[in-house]
Amino acid sequence: MAARPYWKGQIRLALVSIPVEVYSATKSGATIAFNQIHEPSGKRIKYEKVVPGIGPVDVDEIVKGFEYAKGEYVLLDEEEIEGVKLESKKTLELTQFVEAQDIDEIYFEKPFYVVPADDLAEEAFIVLREALRRSNKVGLGQLAMRGREYVVSVKACGRGLVMETLRYADEVNKAASYFRDIGEGDPDEELLDLATTLIDKKTGRFDASDFHDRYVEALRDLIERKKKGKTLNVESEDGDAESRGSNVVDLMAALKKSIGGADGAKSKAKATPAKKSATKAAPKRAAARKRA
Repeated sequence: MAARPYWKGQIRLALVSIPVEVYSATKSGATIAFNQIHEPSGKRIKYEKVVPGIGPVDVDEIVKGFEYAKGEYVLLDEEEIEGVKLESKKTLELTQFVEAQDIDEIYFEKPFYVVPADDLAEEAFIVLREALRRSNKVGLGQLAMRGREYVVSVKACGRGLVMETLRYADEVNKAASYFRDIGEGDPDEELLDLATTLIDKKTGRFDASDFHDRYVEALRDLIERKKKGKTLNVESEDGDAESRGSNVVDLMAALKKSIGGADGAKSKAKATPAKKSATKAAPKRAAARKRA
């Protein structure tokens, strides 16, 4: 089944309009969904929409309301909400261009893929894509989707464009209120060198497939064991955590031990291929002795 566009409209740059389709670039990861169960009967808990003093009500009788004072509501139906006119419902106008690094990562929210809507739009789409790539700029604009208007960024990505919704300034908590009590002093230089060395030893290329949700896997394993009626021994980690917290950590010794461990893992990894190659070489030597 072909993916359905999340939004369809046009990107406008001055007098140039480019019909596009927008698709979600991400999907929800694997999760374990639980239902609430009435333990004595083993039956699932159900929820009903009720009005105090009236009881259960029909879904068709429900409308949206905004509480402007305690217990006082302005009622709106779907047609009235849909009738709110915003040009950004159908048009994303790029009104500003900035350096990519000028936008703090904390403002980025959700990515989308942008593609030309048809063959006629492709030429203008490619021109915009390459202009963004050559200038190393990100386009900014506003777009109305699914009941709200977003600030969005648009940048070149492979053969297409990536659009990312951005958080508004009032949606981001100021870091200073959380960081103000953290000291500003410089760390011990030897400790800093050790930490930097450890980071260097563990540095590599990012590959998203290297990571997986271990919590979901553990839950699945727990569910499978429960289904098979196996006895479960769930050990508490509270005791270990308490003992770890009560010890005074020798930071210097811990960093040195960490670096040593990294060295050991690396040397072990290097030794493994050598062992395999020696095994492969043995039959060749035996054949040589037979010919002699």
